[in-house]
Amino acid sequence: MKNTEQPINHAITSGAGVPNGTAGNTNDKLDPIILEKRISRSSDAVNVRDFANSGSAAPTLYRSNTDPLPARPAFVSHTTTKPPLFEKPVFGPAKALKKSPTFKACFINAVRYSPLNVLLVFIPVSWALNFAKVGDTAVFITSALAIIPCAALLSFATEELAVRVGDAAGGLLNATFGNAIELIVAILALVKGELAIVQAAMLGSIISNSLLVLGCCFFAGGLRFYDQPYSVRNTQLNISMLGLSVHAIVIPAAFHIAIGYYQDQNGGTAEENAAEDAQTQRNILSLSRGVAFILLFVYAAYLVFQLFTHSFYYKPEETADGEIVLARPQRDNVFRVPSWHGGSSRGSDDGEADEAASSTSSGSTDEDGVHQPKLKVSAALVLLLTVTALAGVTSEWLVSSINGLAESRGVSKIWISFILLPLIGNAAEHVAAVTVAVKGRLDLSIAIAVGSSIQISLFVLPVLILLGWAIGQPLSMFFDIFETLTLFISIVIVNWAIQDNATNWLEGLTLMATYLIIALSFWWYDGQGTLA
Repeated sequence: MKNTEQPINHAITSGAGVPNGTAGNTNDKLDPIILEKRISRSSDAVNVRDFANSGSAAPTLYRSNTDPLPARPAFVSHTTTKPPLFEKPVFGPAKALKKSPTFKACFINAVRYSPLNVLLVFIPVSWALNFAKVGDTAVFITSALAIIPCAALLSFATEELAVRVGDAAGGLLNATFGNAIELIVAILALVKGELAIVQAAMLGSIISNSLLVLGCCFFAGGLRFYDQPYSVRNTQLNISMLGLSVHAIVIPAAFHIAIGYYQDQNGGTAEENAAEDAQTQRNILSLSRGVAFILLFVYAAYLVFQLFTHSFYYKPEETADGEIVLARPQRDNVFRVPSWHGGSSRGSDDGEADEAASSTSSGSTDEDGVHQPKLKVSAALVLLLTVTALAGVTSEWLVSSINGLAESRGVSKIWISFILLPLIGNAAEHVAAVTVAVKGRLDLSIAIAVGSSIQISLFVLPVLILLGWAIGQPLSMFFDIFETLTLFISIVIVNWAIQDNATNWLEGLTLMATYLIIALSFWWYDGQGTLA
């Protein structure tokens, strides 16, 4: 009978056979290199070198054709495991939190949050004076004093919520409620059709933050420190964002002037000129609404840049020589997809929190990095809604009294809107910015002052334009020519002031003096191209 047994190499389990005359020769020594190449894909290849170096022949097993084939070894994948789609969280605390305080402690913390809370007594006073019809001047003054602590409490409630939802969502909350008072006042004026007041208040807020608040920070810090260093890259980035908003405001004004110039050159009847003016206004309105969408998109990109891709820009480090340098990113890729549960979405992979954000938090952090919140989530929400409602009603009395104040006291409405309203709405932010500047945190002061201007120009103003579109109010980006020119010059001066990476008290005094000159000039300007 013919032998039905066939030699196979036990080490070859992947299906590759052994050449004829090799596997069956048990007396020949097999070269280690050849043997390793032949069975390198086998699961038993790990024993090849030891066997070949022993000087023995290659082992050969014999099986019958009727015997079942040996089972193939389990396939072991050597491919790299793909990272999860969502690797960083968005909603969740940025750091470990201690137990929330009781409602009694929450109430005490809210009352003690700021010395400005003593001005809360003017809320019922302003309401009583308004219903008693005492006079617009008294109503305006008491309403203005009542709104100041409301802005501080809104900031307090927002910070407490931001601690629990993470840096990304917390930054969005701060961006939304950071200028809530200005937004409420502007919406009330917009509904009443006071478009000039809305526009003047928006530009006045940008200029007051960029000149007055920043100048006060430089001056107050310079009285304590000879030089205060800061990150030029961060500051120039903020100025670039403001430059974009100034460009969006200047273009409609230049468009209107150019169209008017060519109309004057071409002549025409009064009816034709009126029709052309009406068409120009419609074109500017359409242009403004398109620009509003663009600015909102840029603002969203700015939030992504600040909170996700380049958050390390906002963690400056000071060297031994006093130079401010930026931390480096911990990742090679720019964009990373966050997760939607627990933890922080900001910062590097080691989970370090943003220093500037943590420094402005209302709670306290111990040496272990555990944060002690000052409000429950429910208490923070109640405080946020309550203060927003109180500020909204009080702002109604404030806006309603502007016309009466202007007529009875001989003060221009534009001066009230351009100078007084921004000071009232941003009083809490002004105090916070100057306070941290005195402590040597100039980068944070600049972020508060200039960041508020960016929120106004890239978020609040476009929202108001689109809201006016929805309710039938023709609010546009075409501002008063004098206001537009003042804004442009202010941003240029601020850009000159931050060319180096350090500042002193004299630069702060220069910025404040510039703002006083602007305020003085608007005292006699009524916004109609004539003197008040």
